[in-house]
Amino acid sequence: MALRLPPMQALRAFEAAAREQSLTRAADSLHLTHGAISHQIKALEADLGVRLFARAGRGIRLTDEGERFAQRVRGALNELAEAVREVADRSNPRLLRISVTPSFAGRWLLPRMARFAATHPDIDLDVRANMANIDFQRDDAEAAVRYGMGGWDGVVSEHLLDERFFPVCSPRFAHGRLPKRPEDLARHTLLRSEDEFWQPWFAAAGLPWPEPDRGPIFNDTSHMMQAAVEGQGIALARTSLLANDLRNGLLVRLFDIEVPGPRKYFLVYPPRLAESPKIALFRQWLRDEIARDGQVVNRKAKAPPRSSKPRRRQ
Repeated sequence: MALRLPPMQALRAFEAAAREQSLTRAADSLHLTHGAISHQIKALEADLGVRLFARAGRGIRLTDEGERFAQRVRGALNELAEAVREVADRSNPRLLRISVTPSFAGRWLLPRMARFAATHPDIDLDVRANMANIDFQRDDAEAAVRYGMGGWDGVVSEHLLDERFFPVCSPRFAHGRLPKRPEDLARHTLLRSEDEFWQPWFAAAGLPWPEPDRGPIFNDTSHMMQAAVEGQGIALARTSLLANDLRNGLLVRLFDIEVPGPRKYFLVYPPRLAESPKIALFRQWLRDEIARDGQVVNRKAKAPPRSSKPRRRQ
């Protein structure tokens, strides 16, 4: 009797669970539910007649059979992904698939894509926005822009941009009566991020203040910046995410004081694509845009002229 091969979705679920050592993280990586991953793995174990996972506290671990099977499945899936990429590249050599974080996509890349298309009409960008670090053997992206410390294994990572932090707000915030000195911030709403803090900037400004414990807090920096554009408070901005808003006058920089961020932006791609003409063009375009942004970000914007009309109270 011919051996029936397991369904592809079951093999992908198994490989993700083996890689993550967690059904929950495997489900997140495949954008499935915990129950769907568990069902696929149980069905695969039933088809093969072996246990692939065993309980390990609150998590899971591979059995000996599962470990051997995972190595073969991972290799097979990588080979299949590579074959798909080769066919796709031959069928559409103009396409360049880029993985970026959602905040960088929304506030940096997307407003500039028309300029890229005008400069490089022979290349079509396919932008994939997600928070996970790209796996170039498993995923179909050819390059990524990633935010972190660099030094990722198995990839080429080229430094693109350092981050600096400084306060910004809408030019119409507080009816245009913008803070003139750092200590004036005490009278205003400060927008907060879950993982980017005000206290280092306070220290650089000579303010012996603790981290704010009141005011709106956001887990996505792009949402915090949009709240600042809407006049809901003053945000501690990251260089990379606001040059377009400064250029368009939606936000203004309040003070010259800034602090460096520990993380940076990198262009990341697999070593096999080191000589790719498409990536070379994309890299140079990124550097040109970053240099253009630097001229805007380094300007301290001024408050707009105050109207002579009566002002409504906030």
